[in-house]
Parts: sequence; C-alpha cells; structure tokens
Amino acid sequence: MMEALLKKSFRVNLLVVILLSIFLYILFFVSLGFITRHGNEVVIPNVMKKDIKVAEKSLESMGFEVLVDSAYDPKQKPMTVLSQIPEVGSTVKSGRTVFITINRRQPPMTPMPNLVGLSYRSAAMILKNNKLNIGDTIYKPDIAKGAILEQLYKGKAVRPGELVPQGSKISLVIGDGLSNTELDMPDVIGIPYLEAEAILSGTGLQFYPVWEGDITDSSTAVVFKQNPRPMNELGQPNRIKEGDMVEIYIKQTASNEELEENRKPLTTIDPNTPAAPSTPTK
Repeated sequence: MMEALLKKSFRVNLLVVILLSIFLYILFFVSLGFITRHGNEVVIPNVMKKDIKVAEKSLESMGFEVLVDSAYDPKQKPMTVLSQIPEVGSTVKSGRTVFITINRRQPPMTPMPNLVGLSYRSAAMILKNNKLNIGDTIYKPDIAKGAILEQLYKGKAVRPGELVPQGSKISLVIGDGLSNTELDMPDVIGIPYLEAEAILSGTGLQFYPVWEGDITDSSTAVVFKQNPRPMNELGQPNRIKEGDMVEIYIKQTASNEELEENRKPLTTIDPNTPAAPSTPTK
C-alpha cells in the first residue's frame, strides 16, 4: 500500500515538474520579443555636420541615449558633429547609445617643434604630425641651402616648446645658398637699430649686432659703426655679396662727429698714387 502511494506521488510530482517546465519555456519565448524589443528597430539618422543641440534633440526623440566627445578640425564649424557611431543608416534597437564627436570651439594647444636645420620635407612632416600647417615659405641667402633657418608664427619667431594652437600656420625661412650678386654696402650709420635691421634684411644681408654701453630703449638706440664700412679707400661704395655678414655696433646715443668719423674709410689714399705690385704666387 505504502509503495503504491509513493509511486503515485512521484508520478504526480514528475508531471508537475514537466508542466512547469513547459509553462516556463512558453513564457520565455513569449516574453523574448518584449525583452529584445523585437519589431522595435530604428535606423540611425544622419546628424553629421549638424549643430550639437540639433543632433542631440533628433537622436533623443528617437529613443537613443547620446554620449558626446570632442575633437578639433579647423575646416569645420565649431560645435558641429564630426563623426557618429553607429554609422548612418545602421539598423539598431531603440534605446541604444549613440556616440558622437563634435568640433571644439577653441583648438587645443600643442608645443612648437624645433624645425631649424631640417629640410623642408622633414619640417612639413613634423608639422603635420603635430597638427600644424605650413604657412609662407621665405627664401633667404644663406650658406645652408635648403635648410630651415627660422620658424615664424604670425610673423614672429616662435621658440621650440612654445605652445601654439593646433591648426596654426607656421611660416618657414629657408636658406637659398650664397648668391654671387654684388650690391653696394648700405650705410646704416646714424640710423635707429630697428630701421637698420629692416634695411639690411631687405637687401638680403645678414647682420650681427654688437651692443655697447647702457641701452635704455633699443627702439631709439642708433648704429654708430658698421663693418664693412659704407665706403672703400677710393671713396667708392664698398661692394658686398648678397647673403654676407655685416657687423653693426649700437649705442643709445652718438655724436655727429663720432658718426661722421666712423663713416669714413679706414684709410685714405691718393688716387694718383700707383698701386703697389702684388707678390707673385709661388
């Protein structure tokens, strides 16, 4: 009797387990569509180049979560979408997160690399890697032909390591070799230093400034002596090659007598005196 009851109880329990398993199986597949949002798929819209506010409103209205990152592209408008993930036209479930990258208002700063002494090609590659652009290229007579002599930002020399905005244009001064062109030596004696600097640079000459005495204002300090001097021993303008070096001596003030004395040739000879014979080369 007891054995029969146990068998009956086992069969009942087994039947209950089977029925419960079937119920749970059916319930799982019935709810699967709800869990996976089957039939609730949407297509990712195109928000590229749209303003961030417009892009966010469009995506959120379709049930997407939006995460925003930023980058910088000088060619695009600030606060517009540069990229989006998933891509445009992808079919995804509603409620998925969409990642968008927008263009920053201000470019990030980057340290200026040292380009002096490099070739143009190497300098161009380094600038590109640092997200900087090449501006003007200025050729200047110099023995280092093809080498970068100076790097300029907004017309002024920029030091290596100095922070500049990404996307900035960096102008390059490049050596053009020494020219065989001769020109009259400019007379910069008595001229303010900044003006003398402009004259010498404008004629393709290099210069080395020597400061003497107390300088209270460099903009009004004057050149009181130069080497080579403006005139030669015959009273004619000294001739100098384009790209040659000129020494200029600067002080705060100089008398007219001092200026005139330094403007004279180092020696004066009588043009009627015959030149001394040259020593023959052995």
